[in-house]
Amino acid sequence: MPTGRVKFYDEEKGFGFIAGDDGQEVFLHATALPAGATVKSGTRLEYGVADGKRGAQALSVRVLDAPVSLARQRRMKADDMAVVIEDLVKLLDKIGGDLRHGHYPAKAQGSKVAAVLRRVADDLDA
Repeated sequence: MPTGRVKFYDEEKGFGFIAGDDGQEVFLHATALPAGATVKSGTRLEYGVADGKRGAQALSVRVLDAPVSLARQRRMKADDMAVVIEDLVKLLDKIGGDLRHGHYPAKAQGSKVAAVLRRVADDLDA
């Protein structure tokens, strides 16, 4: 089966093109993708080819590997993230103590902590 990389894919429109390793450009329709699979530029695929009305069309696509996400490329080194997590635990321990005494953090502090938690969660999830 031929292999190649997604050259372009528009998820809203449900189609795109594959740049085959053999140099052939192949039309990719959403119906050729496995259930639940998402692709973007650079995703490596294996696929069958059929002649469609307008040229080669991919069939029975299998995702071989997805490109590294931009979020994963930009996240901190693990050692640096460990320091952030340790500081975050200390901050949350203080807030937990205040909550045990019946005091929520001030709105401004609560907003800042929530933003930090979201950012850390995004980095861990990338």
